[in-house]
Amino acid sequence: MSHAPAPHHDAREALDDGADFFDRPVNSILQAAREAIVMIDERQSIVAVNAAAEQMFRCPAAELLGLPLAALVPDAHAERHAAQVHDYLRSHEMQQHLAAHRRILARRPDGSSFPAEITLSVVAARGAEGRPHVAALILDRSEQGRLQRELDAFKRRLRSVFELAPVATWIADNERVVFANQAAERLFGEAGGLVGRPVYELLGAPSRDALRAQVARALQGEPDVQVVRGHVARADGSQREVEIALAALPDHGRTTVQMVVADVTEQRREAAALAESREALRRLSASVVEAREEERRRIARELHDELGQRLTALKMELAALRGAAAAARDAQIENMLGMVDETLASVRRISTDLRPMMLDDLGLHAALEWLARDAARRLGIEVTLQLDEHEPVLDDRVATAAFRMVQEALTNVARHARASDVQIGLHAAGGALQISVRDNGVGYPDDALRREGSMGLIGMRERAALLGGHAELSNPPGGGALLRVQLPLAPEDKENRA
Repeated sequence: MSHAPAPHHDAREALDDGADFFDRPVNSILQAAREAIVMIDERQSIVAVNAAAEQMFRCPAAELLGLPLAALVPDAHAERHAAQVHDYLRSHEMQQHLAAHRRILARRPDGSSFPAEITLSVVAARGAEGRPHVAALILDRSEQGRLQRELDAFKRRLRSVFELAPVATWIADNERVVFANQAAERLFGEAGGLVGRPVYELLGAPSRDALRAQVARALQGEPDVQVVRGHVARADGSQREVEIALAALPDHGRTTVQMVVADVTEQRREAAALAESREALRRLSASVVEAREEERRRIARELHDELGQRLTALKMELAALRGAAAAARDAQIENMLGMVDETLASVRRISTDLRPMMLDDLGLHAALEWLARDAARRLGIEVTLQLDEHEPVLDDRVATAAFRMVQEALTNVARHARASDVQIGLHAAGGALQISVRDNGVGYPDDALRREGSMGLIGMRERAALLGGHAELSNPPGGGALLRVQLPLAPEDKENRA
């Protein structure tokens, strides 16, 4: 610990000088001042201090008076400081220079030191016989230094947060990028290559004018700066859709623009996918309504054309039977029995089209065997059915969906495939039901496969998705078309859907 030197000359003499150094009004002002004031004589001895100086140096005035001014400066600076004050006292030409603020390291009598700012000026003292005295106004800059260190630390933390922020951000003047964080470099796919680049070249040409206009608004301090939308080109040639928000940022006397860049590529894709899904749902709803109306027309036509006509004919036969001779009745009865058989067959066919009873009574395997035989008979083609030896226990919704999708696939074969052979597979494995329907026909055009409304694919996909499964239609190698469906054996029982 450093110790203050002994008084420079007779301390009692300095105390006497300090006691009547100022007039009473001036002394009152001196004591009321918030800044520390220390008066020294031409021998650089302290002759007066105010209360603020006592508080700053943590020492009563009685112990400060008579000390050399060098006692308040660390030893390493004391000699040079004393020489400067000596020159100042000898030459008034230095007054303006030394009257300016100077930063020094001050020392308390207890040995502790602190950064200070000192201003020296010559004063005339009462009874001092014209001898010059120097007033030293001292400001403690310890708090200022602490605040500056905290500010510097805050700036470092802020820069670190800025660097590590997940959103791409860069700062630019009116022409070039002056700072870019790591997320911005990742967005462009290049490290350290953004700083210095022309800011408007970062955005695609169609949006550059809009960006230039909004940068100008931000630099002018306008509050309603708008988000700029466009795309940026990455180093690998790919493009990303972005939205740029801007804000003016004062920086060392100049105004720069901070740009926060949100990569909305995936968001746009998801929005497009959502819009496409909604459109597909709309088409599905329309196709369901259309299919319902078509089914009603078909049922009405068959009831009228087949059942109605046969029942009318049967009625006419019965009426004729009344007056017929006994010999002719047997032939008429046989004819009527044939009409009844045909009518019953039509009723069974219409009922099966609406809902095959054997699916409920005998299970999915038996229903598919009937469906395969019926398709082979109607279409005149070979239909091969490959089933597991043991039929799995299926949820009714799964069995119905499997039957309907195979039925829809056979309808597609009849309408589009021009096939001579169809292979149907149904296997249970790993908690899922695997269904495949493959034909040896001409396949489907690629654009038809892309259009989900084609070949009833949207309906099959939606039916499978409702059960937690999926359906895909493709043109496999070797020709023809292939429908693959996977359904869970036990879907989640959230609601009764089929």
